[in-house]
Amino acid sequence: MIDTASLDIRFTQFLLEAQALKFGEFTLKSGRKSPYFINAGAFNDGTKIATLGAFYAEKVATEIETGRLPKDIDTVFGPAYKGIPLAVSTAIALTSAHGMEIGYTFDRKEKKDHGDGGMMVGTQLKDGMKVLLVDDVMTAGTAVREVIPKLKTEADVEVVGLVLSVDRMEKTKDSDTSAVKAVEAEFGFPVFAIANVREIFEAGQHIETTSGEPYVTPEIKAAADAYLARYGA
Repeated sequence: MIDTASLDIRFTQFLLEAQALKFGEFTLKSGRKSPYFINAGAFNDGTKIATLGAFYAEKVATEIETGRLPKDIDTVFGPAYKGIPLAVSTAIALTSAHGMEIGYTFDRKEKKDHGDGGMMVGTQLKDGMKVLLVDDVMTAGTAVREVIPKLKTEADVEVVGLVLSVDRMEKTKDSDTSAVKAVEAEFGFPVFAIANVREIFEAGQHIETTSGEPYVTPEIKAAADAYLARYGA
């Protein structure tokens, strides 16, 4: 029996209803041809981005309760551009729904040389701050490797973790290790996902469209299984 209260199931339903989870053939940045794609651009109105932020905040609060994230996070950092609404909506939800005093920060693509200047917008980074990263989907960990030097250039902050919407659970191009595990090993902080791709495809078989058909048909599930058999970690 499906537990409808489960975070990964509720999140899968949200992805499907928001049309953020697409099925077909998609060429990823890695060059791999995937039978599914998570489109962050689908969260394009106030209701959807607020709901997404609430899911991120719920995951953060859960990991704080388990002790895998600290209680005293100073700011949520989202890399420009896709990470900006994630950082803002997560910070709002952590404040309003979980009573946390927390800031948000994002980077500029180019340093501003007028007005307030600098590379960062929002809560300014200072030595000793605890920073939580948020991003949408990790395939190779490239964004993290670009962001960490930027943060460290600004201040001697402590990155306490990274929260993703979806873990694709794929191995990197040059190893059998997943991108998530590779980032954890390289940088020493934990990486969490609201749901992983196996959970999403399992849940999607039990979530129905308005016409009463499952979102994830046997054919879609078979294509996903074949892809993960080839690329999964």
